[in-house]
Order: sequence, then structure tokens, then C-alpha cells
Amino acid sequence: MALVAPTVADCEASADLATLLVRTTEGDAVSVPAERLRLSCKCAHCTRARFDDRFPGAFPGIAITGIGDLGYGLNISFSDGHNRGIYPKPYLLSLAGR
Repeated sequence: MALVAPTVADCEASADLATLLVRTTEGDAVSVPAERLRLSCKCAHCTRARFDDRFPGAFPGIAITGIGDLGYGLNISFSDGHNRGIYPKPYLLSLAGR
């Protein structure tokens, strides 16, 4: 019998938009702060900003303004206008400490 790793079943932003609330296929509920998500973005723009030493070390007060489910991951938009990051579902769980 093959083992199936848990994945994201559903997600939503918290009422204050400061946290991504995630439910896994195992029925667990985990959360990822919006600032951790924004700091962990791996899009080309953020990767280049890190390379050029232009990426901020913090995003205080950042909020989640949109979530698009792409099937394999989520496209998350933030209150600073950034909306390019795609977070594969296993990556989201790793950010939540799963």
C-alpha cells in the first residue's frame, strides 16, 4: 500500500487577513502568518531582489488580499501590491511546519 502525503484540502485568510488558515487532507488545521508567506515568496521578482540585496527583511502589517487556487498551489496577493508568488501546496505545508 502506497503512503499518500497530506496536502492542502482548503484554505482561507483569517478575519484580520494576517494569517493563511489551511486545512489538510488529514483533517488538520494549520496556519501560516502573512509575513512569513511574503518573506518566503520564490517568484522571479523576489528572487532577483534577494540576489541584488534589495529584498526587505520584514513586512510588518502585511495582509493577504487575495487567494487563487491553481490546483497544485496557491497564488497569493498581498497588501503591498505583490501578486506574483505561487506557493505549491507542499511548500505551504512546510511553511506551516508540517
